[in-house]
Amino acid sequence: MLDPNSAMDFFDQENMEELSQLASLEMSGDLVSKRKPSAALEKSSYPDSVYVTAANIFQGIRIQRPADKVIINYGDELLPSSWTQAEEDSFQRLSYELAFSTLKYQDILESILIDTDIFSSTTIPDQLNSLIIVMLYDFQDRKFQPRVLPNDAVTIPEVQEVENLLNSFKTKLAAALARCRIKHDALSIYHILPETVRKQEQRASTLPLYAWINIGKVSLEEVYDDLRKKGFDKVKSIAYLNDKVFAVDQHCFNVLIFPSHFKRELLNIDLIKDYKLIFQDKSRSLAVHSVKALINMDDDILMVNTGSWYTVAHMSILTSGNTSKIFVCGIESEEKDSDAKKLFTKMGCENIEILHETFLSIEPKDQRLQNVKVILLLPRCSSLGVSNPVEFILNEHEDTSLLQDLSQGGLPKDKLQIFAQQQFEQLTHAMKFAKAQAIVYCTCSVSEEENEEVVKKALEFQSPALKLQPYSGTHPRQCQ
Repeated sequence: MLDPNSAMDFFDQENMEELSQLASLEMSGDLVSKRKPSAALEKSSYPDSVYVTAANIFQGIRIQRPADKVIINYGDELLPSSWTQAEEDSFQRLSYELAFSTLKYQDILESILIDTDIFSSTTIPDQLNSLIIVMLYDFQDRKFQPRVLPNDAVTIPEVQEVENLLNSFKTKLAAALARCRIKHDALSIYHILPETVRKQEQRASTLPLYAWINIGKVSLEEVYDDLRKKGFDKVKSIAYLNDKVFAVDQHCFNVLIFPSHFKRELLNIDLIKDYKLIFQDKSRSLAVHSVKALINMDDDILMVNTGSWYTVAHMSILTSGNTSKIFVCGIESEEKDSDAKKLFTKMGCENIEILHETFLSIEPKDQRLQNVKVILLLPRCSSLGVSNPVEFILNEHEDTSLLQDLSQGGLPKDKLQIFAQQQFEQLTHAMKFAKAQAIVYCTCSVSEEENEEVVKKALEFQSPALKLQPYSGTHPRQCQ
């Protein structure tokens, strides 16, 4: 930890000790846990609207090839899509997950389509090719079994047209997939993926689910009692994935841990709907708890690049008994400002002040910030430590374009350097706030270029007149 004028608490993500207590997984084509099959885990068929939205997402993040190497022409137009407000959150997540899965297998799926000569046998326009490849991914994932939908399901003509096409080529598609696996000497198409991507999927399947309790609206015991009434048992640690249990995190007193496959059930409980229990990656909870440990009752906090507004709300809730102010910079548009304030009101946050300037444009001597003693810096990063990219990017409002690189297992060196330079500029600017006594710097990357190297370089650029103390840090860890 660096002392006044140069303090820094540097860590890179959640501690993984809890994960050693989770059940191991076995591989047989796809990842399958050793627990007994559960109804909560059964794969249900996607509704038509998810296919359409996933196709539009894929269209925006797909790998684009040079003109002379184009295999499939995807056209330029998006498909019209719509869903009800009640469906929005769950359908959006399903759509992004389907699009991201398709992206990971884009090369393989394109090869299968070309091998079957499907395009020369149909008059379907190019603008439906994204829909074709997305639906093909799901078709093979269902082992080419028919889709089962409820009788009252809303159908979309384009989806029905593509589904009929794929069903008519079912035998040829299955044969092409088999040839592809033989060519790569792979048990399944999963085993054709780069090793880094496979490891990412394996980590994601073992990670538990984290949620923090909004102690400004409800007590810890009230949440425990509510969960017990719903059949959850409070335990010291989560040892088995199939148990309906929860545990209190060992680092953050108001953070609970659940087996991940109970998320759909938990999303429907009143604790979630009333903003008393909030799902969020543990790294963000670690960040705000680290800040809380560094401040006095009347110290202000400056938050930079917060991503999710839940992080701001969590910081506010932890300091609700103080006279501290939480300054948040970077919310520039009036629409986002209004949405953020509405959310903060619903969550019971009262000590937040939004600054519409970007962080780098704020002067260290700004009169509003003279009582800021801790700066929480959450810079944009490569997200290379994220095991579940879709979940993280949606929850933290990150750039969805990162999905393209993460689907291939990493970012090109030049992109990594751009992130590192931005992080360095923000960190050195934070160090200019002379009255700040600590900087908490948190990334979602395992890359040293974005962590240790950025911090060391920034420390070297500090004024030699300032007395430096060693900063404390942890090794990069994986996060949700």
